[in-house]
Amino acid sequence: MKTLTVSVVTPDGPVLEDDFEMVSCKAENGELGILPGHIPLVAPLTISAVRLKKGSTVEKVAVNGGFLEVRPEKVTILAQSAEKPSEIDVERAQKAKERAEQLLQSQKQDEVDFQRAELALKRAMNRLNITN
Repeated sequence: MKTLTVSVVTPDGPVLEDDFEMVSCKAENGELGILPGHIPLVAPLTISAVRLKKGSTVEKVAVNGGFLEVRPEKVTILAQSAEKPSEIDVERAQKAKERAEQLLQSQKQDEVDFQRAELALKRAMNRLNITN
C-alpha cells in the first residue's frame, strides 16, 4: 500500500513524523481526506482531531488550529499546538472544560470574553475527545 509521510510541527518542535496511508482532518471549509498522490493543497485547520490511518490502526492528534500543506507524497501540519493522546492530562482538560462552561454561563456577561471562553471550551473538548 502506498503511504504519505506526515509531519506535525508546532512552534515548540516536531510532534510526529511517520508514514500513513490516509490523513483525515477538519479544515475551515470542511472535512478533508488525503491519500497518496493528492493534488497540492494548503488549507487552514480548525480546532479538531487529525486522524492518521496505517493498516487497521488509527492514530489521533489533537490540533489547535494551524495550516495543512499537502504535496503528492507528504503532508505537513503546522499547528499552533498539537498533542498525542498519551500526552494529554485528562483531569486537567476536564477542569479546563468546566471552567470554560462556567464562564460561558456566567451572569457577569460584561466581564466575560466569550470568544476566548468558547475557544478554551473547544480546545478542552478536542483534547478529551481524542483520549476516548
